Amino acid sequence: MSSPSDSTACDLYDADRPLNMRCACGRNHGRGAEIEVSPDDKLEASLMKALFPVDSVRRGFLRAVGANTARAAIASVLPLGALQAMAQDKAPLEKTNLKIGFIPITCATPLIMAHPLGFYQKQGLNVEVVKTAGWALIRDKMLNKEYDATHFLSPMPLAISMGAGSNQVPMNVATIQNTNGQAITLANKHKDKRDPKMWKGMKFAVPFEYSMHNFLLRYYVAEAGLNPDTDIQIRVVPPPEMVANLRAGNIDGYLGPDPFNQRAVFEEIGFLHLLTRDLWNGHPCCAFGTSTEFIEKNPNTFAALVRSVLTASAMARDPKNRELIAKVIAPAQYLNQPETVISQVLTGKFADGLGNIRTVPDRADFDPIPWQSMAVWMLTQMKRWGYVKGDVNYRQIAEKVFLLTDAKKRMKELGQAAPEGAYPKFTIMGKVFDPAKPDDYVKSFAIGKMA
Repeated sequence: MSSPSDSTACDLYDADRPLNMRCACGRNHGRGAEIEVSPDDKLEASLMKALFPVDSVRRGFLRAVGANTARAAIASVLPLGALQAMAQDKAPLEKTNLKIGFIPITCATPLIMAHPLGFYQKQGLNVEVVKTAGWALIRDKMLNKEYDATHFLSPMPLAISMGAGSNQVPMNVATIQNTNGQAITLANKHKDKRDPKMWKGMKFAVPFEYSMHNFLLRYYVAEAGLNPDTDIQIRVVPPPEMVANLRAGNIDGYLGPDPFNQRAVFEEIGFLHLLTRDLWNGHPCCAFGTSTEFIEKNPNTFAALVRSVLTASAMARDPKNRELIAKVIAPAQYLNQPETVISQVLTGKFADGLGNIRTVPDRADFDPIPWQSMAVWMLTQMKRWGYVKGDVNYRQIAEKVFLLTDAKKRMKELGQAAPEGAYPKFTIMGKVFDPAKPDDYVKSFAIGKMA
């Protein structure tokens, strides 16, 4: 980090200088010249630019709080130690210009924030993060090799690798992007239908068939005694279109990603029926991944990508960083949402649309561990609801697709604590899932359509 004694020519916290990173000579520039940023300070400057894209706002902030306070605030969110550790890996990169797809939802926070904060750049990568309209398009662009890596719904690489719903192409999960962070949102007219037993005939949206949203909604209504294939309607709606469809009355509710649950409350057209953390606290949702072919052809580039995203995940996990991260990812090129909406999601202090202000610090989290037992659970739900037929080699598929060993290796490279094990048990709606007995688990449910 820069220190107060640094030359003013390289002082990122001088309110009287524009923050334009074009020269690195570090000398012989007057007060009106563009600020000089050394290579070591480029990341810090990137963070300042991300937080304050309008230079006049940055200058006003610096004048209001002072350089030392601003410097301390930036130091609190910039994981400098991890970035220094990343820089120690000098393996030559096979490919440096990359396209990464993402859907504009808070689930993608780590891979999005890694862009404006310079984490990819620190690894020697020139990454373009490409906002994408829906999950089917994400899948197709990965199959067509238009994207090098992408934001996935975590069940998608499993499905694509098995040829479920698409051509069979081996895909991999490098990290989980987010845990929790979803909700069931209902239209305001249904405030008297808080019991899911009353939902027969209602229409719900999920973002994709091969999604935790679909599997959790099905699980929830089935536990209430409804068959999700016959008693309710479940439609696939891209997340950015969910609020408009709720407003138009095309759907009665959705189990979807944020910020669109909170946006419905913000627009006063819906309320939060429940957070998905209340169904399964710590459940995975989205993932960061790519094709097996890309990894085999570009192992060093892949390692650099994973380190970039893991660094962002570590930063995102710290609650004190959440308001600043909301500011970073709110702009039009990323989520294009009101900062206050994103902040409510990330900080866990939010209005629920029912007249309450709630505080749930783990409403959204960013634990990156791709536990293989998570993959097994997803496979059991694909089996339960008929998305895959016949016998399933749960463990083999989970270990082939979810790159747990590699994720732990990259975490250790960054000085991050890597947990032990691969197959922890989970509790979903009070029922323990034992990944060692997946077939017994599938058969234990009264409602399903196992083939």
